[in-house]
Amino acid sequence: MMVLPAVDILDGKVVQLVGGKPGTEQIVLPDPLEVALDWERKGAPMVHVVDLDGAFGRGGNPHLIRRMLESLRIPMQVGGGVRSSAIVEQYVAWGAARVIVGTKAITDTNWLREVATQHPGRIVLALDVAKGQIQVKGWQESARLGLEQMFELIRPLPLAAVLHTDVDVEGRAQGINATEVRRFVERCPHKVIASGGIKGLEDVRALESLGAEAAVAGIALYTKRINPADIWRRGR
Repeated sequence: MMVLPAVDILDGKVVQLVGGKPGTEQIVLPDPLEVALDWERKGAPMVHVVDLDGAFGRGGNPHLIRRMLESLRIPMQVGGGVRSSAIVEQYVAWGAARVIVGTKAITDTNWLREVATQHPGRIVLALDVAKGQIQVKGWQESARLGLEQMFELIRPLPLAAVLHTDVDVEGRAQGINATEVRRFVERCPHKVIASGGIKGLEDVRALESLGAEAAVAGIALYTKRINPADIWRRGR
């Protein structure tokens, strides 16, 4: 199973938030490009970049993301505030391997169908779930659509994967909710990238056994609870 380091950008810096809430920063690093390059040097197969300013509707950091895409040799999947076809096209043109879509895709499923068809195998749908409900607008609101409805709508689409973030455990590094992950993987019609709650290597192994194709790790990597040599090629 592939493990992707999370590079979340807020106010031009790399942060790790608890439950996605500004003001709960556990990690703050000044240079997103250097952080991403460091993960590349340590053997990461891909970097997961989220523009939190974009997700929260506070502008965005496209200049930083472009520099990262131009500088890294490994693939990047990029998201956060991707709410127009123009932004999708921009990221693809800059070299993003995958583009993550969330709020716009959930509130306008015709648009999701359009961008997925235009970029087969390049679109990742983010389904962030708190207490069983899909969250939108940077986890500030619950969506009208339920999970089962969403699964049926996306079944025929050529998505790269579905990113499932368990908001209830996100950023706490206290362990995954295995029951929630299993339920999601079993019902989702696409490959699943799991995110939220990873505290150590045992959680990575558990996610693999539960059927996740990949996992996004944040605070556990930044605080060295996971040794990169245990999960990435240069340590094998």
